[in-house]
Amino acid sequence: MTEERLLQRFKDFENALMRLKEALAIEVTNEIIIDGVIQRFEFTFELAWKIMKDYLAYEGIEVNSPRSAIKAAYSAGLIQDGEMWIDMLMDRNRTTHIYNSKMALEIYENIKRRYVSCFEELSEKIRVNIENIKE
Repeated sequence: MTEERLLQRFKDFENALMRLKEALAIEVTNEIIIDGVIQRFEFTFELAWKIMKDYLAYEGIEVNSPRSAIKAAYSAGLIQDGEMWIDMLMDRNRTTHIYNSKMALEIYENIKRRYVSCFEELSEKIRVNIENIKE
């Protein structure tokens, strides 16, 4: 894992998080907005576990799946609430099979009330660690 690749992945993650937060700022007037937030969540989650994977690889720790990345990131102190991240992974997996609006709304609420703050914490931790690498 090169520093350049790590920086690019981090930039992609930050952009996805910004777009997710933009979507969450829109008032929910119909299900299309919820669907859009969920889609942006899926994209942000994918980049989140991949930035974990890339950062861990840079540190010499190999992981191959979202679950193993979460466990290793927790052990390495990149994330604080491993259980919340596992919940997030479970919701991410459920999004591919959403067929009812009740489940979609439940996941939307989890994204808004629980998961965005986890993404923000990861972003800040990675940012600080990358700044230390550059020094």
